[in-house]
Amino acid sequence: MRFGIFYEHQLPKPWAEGAEERLFAEALDQVVLADRLGYDNAWAVEHHFLEEYSHSSAPEVFLAAAAARTENIRLGHGIRQTPREYNHPARTAESVSTLDVISHGRVEFGIGEGATRLELGAFGIPAKEKRAMSLEAGEQIANMMTMTPYPGYEGKYFSMPCRNVIPKPVQKPHPPMWIACTNRDTIALAARCGLGALAFAFVDEDEAGRWVKSYYDIIKSEECVPLGHTVNANIAVVTSFSVHESRGEAIRRGHDGFGFFRYAIGALVARDTTPGRTTLWEDYEEQRGDAVEEAVRRAEAAGDSYSGGIGTTDDVRRHLGNMEEVGVDQVIFLQQGGRNRHEHICESLELFASEVMPAFHERNLEREERKKKELAPFVEAALARKPRMRELAEDEIPIVAASIQAPKVGGRP
Repeated sequence: MRFGIFYEHQLPKPWAEGAEERLFAEALDQVVLADRLGYDNAWAVEHHFLEEYSHSSAPEVFLAAAAARTENIRLGHGIRQTPREYNHPARTAESVSTLDVISHGRVEFGIGEGATRLELGAFGIPAKEKRAMSLEAGEQIANMMTMTPYPGYEGKYFSMPCRNVIPKPVQKPHPPMWIACTNRDTIALAARCGLGALAFAFVDEDEAGRWVKSYYDIIKSEECVPLGHTVNANIAVVTSFSVHESRGEAIRRGHDGFGFFRYAIGALVARDTTPGRTTLWEDYEEQRGDAVEEAVRRAEAAGDSYSGGIGTTDDVRRHLGNMEEVGVDQVIFLQQGGRNRHEHICESLELFASEVMPAFHERNLEREERKKKELAPFVEAALARKPRMRELAEDEIPIVAASIQAPKVGGRP
């Protein structure tokens, strides 16, 4: 199993002077540390206007900064919002490819469309059409990264003339593609499109197992028709994360951040919001009560049967062992949430990397090779089913007229 770290860039109020600068600086330091420790992926979301919950409105900038400071860790858009109103598909293709070039082929490309009225309403995106808009754009972004020139497109939600979209990515035909998933329906959609499933929902091991089975059953069926030019057969699950030698201390350090994460996204979707006047952290504290100490009491009462992403190395090992057993390919740790402290995050990353991660990584080499061989005929069949945009013949490539006509010399242009 592989392991990733995940960034919403949460910043609860009140905001001190320089708070955002410190938030991003510490996040970059964490990615550098994770790279040195051997973590597999660093993921950054894209959200807009979701103050306190997510200040990650330009993940391409954050990931580029991370690329410049790291060597091995893969850098994931988890996700980039792909409808044209957020990001024109050509600009996404250019941005993702450029990041792939400067990172020497370390990019993972997740697509999505946002869920809140704050985002959708600001960009004029109909909620009922956002998924179709995202998928249409995602398919064309893949075409732009692979075709020379891109033939042009007349679609329902965007159109573009023939152009050669540059640069092209290092990874061929393009970086692995993913899609954000929050339930079994979107897990099935990911599989039908041959996309990796970024399961941004907190599920237990039993539910994760059902999601994995559903996903791979479809990957192996005729329902799988790739959106991109590859099949990225992977399912990643987000989990909470805080590791310490003391279970109680791990919970006291990590529970609030995880609790705020869940509370805030629910509030942003279900409650009215006054821009610039949110009180998410204050509201969370009011309704939280003694939830942290209650979580400590329940965990201690469970004894050695307790497992989770927040706990001792044994607790976390049991939790991840169960995820591994049901077939999850990657676990993504939500370590930066609420007011979780930078030094505590770094200590957790270090302890997990030294005590837990090596055994999982060692088993993963054989597991991935076995999986690759098993899926090879199904992937080949899926790619054969993919409808492909026709390449233009040389005489079909249109000439784009110059903006200014050259002056005539001696009667000739």
